[in-house]
Amino acid sequence: MKIKTGDTVRVMRGKDAGKEGKVIKVLFNTDKVIVEGVNMIKKHQKPSNTNPQGGIVDKEAAIHVSNVMLLDPETNKPSRIGSDVKDGKKVRVAKKSGAVIEGAKPSKDDKKAKDDSDKDAK
Repeated sequence: MKIKTGDTVRVMRGKDAGKEGKVIKVLFNTDKVIVEGVNMIKKHQKPSNTNPQGGIVDKEAAIHVSNVMLLDPETNKPSRIGSDVKDGKKVRVAKKSGAVIEGAKPSKDDKKAKDDSDKDAK
């Protein structure tokens, strides 16, 4: 799947067509994404320790990945995505402008470096 967590996308089909938002979660096994503020549903929440009141909660529902398009970082318009090898690394490239799309999610190495710096600070 070419869309990653943290990407900004525009919904192309469905009741929320034209809305833009950030991808919160990618569901690989069903080819769906959850986009912030898009495809809102009402969930009837039972009272629990975390939500003692319960009630009806607005929540984002998953939308199929074929119904969203990644926004080109240069033109801010929807674009298809290709891949290219730059400096020995495979990167995502917007087909419309040829701009490299930066990875939205930090890699495992970045997380390890951050954890090490946190331990040093203590």
